[in-house]
Amino acid sequence: MTDPEQYAPGPASGAQVRKDGEKWTLILVRELRHSPEKVWQALTDPAHLREWAPFDVDGSLGTVGTVKLTWVGTPQVSETRVTRAEAPRMLEYNDIRWELEASGGGTRLTLWHNIDRRFISWGAAGWHICFDVLERLLAGEPIGRIVGAEAMKFGGWQRLNVEYVKQFGVETPGWPPNAPKR
Repeated sequence: MTDPEQYAPGPASGAQVRKDGEKWTLILVRELRHSPEKVWQALTDPAHLREWAPFDVDGSLGTVGTVKLTWVGTPQVSETRVTRAEAPRMLEYNDIRWELEASGGGTRLTLWHNIDRRFISWGAAGWHICFDVLERLLAGEPIGRIVGAEAMKFGGWQRLNVEYVKQFGVETPGWPPNAPKR
């Protein structure tokens, strides 16, 4: 495993926000160097998700049905219904939709995440880092997941949060700008 201390995320990019009434959707796009089939497995298999995603599940997300989902750092377990699973193109559950499109020998991965407006920049920074960790995992150079409260202590997350706040023009209430850096 590569040392996560050596990791520094790139600049905020590939993200946008859509507003529909009171509903806010964070949209992130990332070009990955791996096939849609390989990316699909990383999005649906519980063992792969434990390496990069901000949540754990007790079963595959690759088929329509119910699994238990727990966001890292929270004690609450939620029944999650996978409503759409069309391997290796489309996956939907809860407030999350993934779309995978073959692109230049790799995959264009698009995430739509309905999220509270107050946490749009947090979500963008967190998913940005998750996508970086995913890319390294798929390349066989895992660094371990950086999620939840631990991610928020990470200087790269803090920088990304500020960049996304500016990009989206939204304020994030109450986050500590002077939190310890790693």
